[in-house]
Amino acid sequence: MASLHVGLSRANLALVRATLCTCLCGLLLAMPSSSADEMDTSYSIGASRIDIHVDPGPLQVSSQDLMQWVHWAADSVTAYFGRYPVPEVRLRIIPTSGRGVRGGRTFGEKQGGSIRIHIGGETILAGLANDWMLTHEMVHLGFPSVPEEHHWIEEGLATYVEPIARVRAGHLDAQQMWFELTRDLHQGLPQEDDRGLDHTHTWARTYWGGALFCFLADLQIHQQTSNQKGLDDALRGILNAGGDIRQDWTLTDALRTGDEAVGVRVLLPLYEKMKDQPYDVDLGAVWKALGVEPSGDTVQFVDSAPMARIREAMTYGSAGARGPTKAPATPKG
Repeated sequence: MASLHVGLSRANLALVRATLCTCLCGLLLAMPSSSADEMDTSYSIGASRIDIHVDPGPLQVSSQDLMQWVHWAADSVTAYFGRYPVPEVRLRIIPTSGRGVRGGRTFGEKQGGSIRIHIGGETILAGLANDWMLTHEMVHLGFPSVPEEHHWIEEGLATYVEPIARVRAGHLDAQQMWFELTRDLHQGLPQEDDRGLDHTHTWARTYWGGALFCFLADLQIHQQTSNQKGLDDALRGILNAGGDIRQDWTLTDALRTGDEAVGVRVLLPLYEKMKDQPYDVDLGAVWKALGVEPSGDTVQFVDSAPMARIREAMTYGSAGARGPTKAPATPKG
């Protein structure tokens, strides 16, 4: 059964992780169609291929700019999952009016996935460099399709993972990532009459409530493994067990597989606490323990904080905890 994900909301460059550079094969031969405004080309990353089609329509950015944008997103997802999640993706870029990248949709298909995304004709290269949405859509490829009542895990996962993936690939500053997380994550906290993540289908609880679950899981995995593993290790375990967007899994099967991959029980117990009842968190205390101090439109890192090393590992991966080394579809909204 095919799956569809609809991306929505959310709010440079450092060095690329060296171990990934050998996996990036660059652009293949572009094959223009009969229209000068239409383009088809392919891009390879590791063993995967992204087939790109640009619909006719005026765009201020060049075809090379569009390919760089795709490269940035694919690079980021690969940095987080360790490989590109599926063998093939069909990416359709649809020009529209205005400026900026607009809502995307991601489907699971037999050979991999399909992504449709809109881009305003007035968008410039800097707008593509700052875009988060294509990375968000590509993150969807790396998790199995689950029943609709668990839509929060699909969108919450993409919301939480996207900026971390961009940091690890050198396409987003870590301070900016943590600033946005401290600014926005509170939206996922339960409000009055909340009935848990499986039964409270508001926008905030779907996107940010799901992101809150992922954040807490990441933190607890690091705590219980002496900072040796994190949520990325759990998600890689799920992906390596065959759990990508093409597969229909139960949520408990996915979470159980993730727990087995990291060797501690975090995902399933946390789900039991959050699925059908409000689960409140003192985020202010968490930021203080992690050594993240909001300061205007940025944050300051306090390296003497009790969980500062965990913050670094959550940002860069457990192996890079000292800092970056650089190197009929069911709608889901």
